[in-house]
Amino acid sequence: MNLWACNSTASQELPMNLAFRMAGRRSGARAGSASGIGHCDMDIRIRHKTTYQYGSGVAFGPHRLMLRPRDSFDLRILDTRLDIWPAAQVEWIHDVYGNPVAIATFREPGDRLEITSELILRRYGSTLPRNHASARGAQFAPRYSDDERIVLQPFLAPASSDGASVLTDWMHQVLADQTPGDDPIARLLNAINANFAYALRYEEGVQAPAMTLALRTGSCRDLAWLFIEAVRRLGYAARFVSGYLHDGLSQDTALRAPTSLTHAWAELFIPGDGWVEFDPTNALVADPHLIRVAMARVPWEASPVSGSFVGPAGALTGLFVGVDIVGLPEDGPTERTRAA
Repeated sequence: MNLWACNSTASQELPMNLAFRMAGRRSGARAGSASGIGHCDMDIRIRHKTTYQYGSGVAFGPHRLMLRPRDSFDLRILDTRLDIWPAAQVEWIHDVYGNPVAIATFREPGDRLEITSELILRRYGSTLPRNHASARGAQFAPRYSDDERIVLQPFLAPASSDGASVLTDWMHQVLADQTPGDDPIARLLNAINANFAYALRYEEGVQAPAMTLALRTGSCRDLAWLFIEAVRRLGYAARFVSGYLHDGLSQDTALRAPTSLTHAWAELFIPGDGWVEFDPTNALVADPHLIRVAMARVPWEASPVSGSFVGPAGALTGLFVGVDIVGLPEDGPTERTRAA
């Protein structure tokens, strides 16, 4: 039982010679960063509630919750809380990618499972772009060092088959008229954003790239997965990211869209710049409106909620997901972290 839901916003095509959008330039939050990191910072409150409703009592197996981000130079946790009903024993671990993961085990059955995560975060603007970033991004094959390739190998290898060359043929079409100075990453990002319809999907799993290409539609996770598998075939290390999209205190109409669901995008390892966010659903690059929570080689390893239950066929009668994201004023909370 994996839970996914995504949201979309209006978008704008990226210039071919500027793959890296000015991160933070659209934010309405206070300018400057107290820590000297990035171009801007903003405090955000996120409340993510997931409810499963059952027609009768069921026994719950262990649940894996990826709802808490990892603290970093561009994202700081100020406060956190995790509530689960029925009561569960929660143990925290770091997975193989370093993601914080809560493992919830249950003793009592129930006809309802409710998981509520509350976060107060400070999101710093990206340090990108840099003057040389676009020139490096324009290379078809990035130049990774031998040491980097050892670590990045799992993120370089495609994870989906392309037996009929559907994905390869589509990439050739998109990049056919490549000219010097064009950025292949930006071309693929723009092609997905402009030519594929967004569709909200609550179903489990992620569409294979070939299916997304055939349907010309997909959820944010489907479009992100298509992009990841395409850029891996260009020689780039790429990973799948789950999290949230917020509009903070911004007045930018391009981000006026529902933020009541989770979101998914990609990160590419750019030589010299490290992991950089690319969101094909919204044509965003290194944008502080993206709030990452979990990162993985493949989408099914970064699901916000996954678990099992034992009960009669058709026991699950309802699934409800709600995400409230609010930008906080400058005099918001002081830094404190409460154990879940």
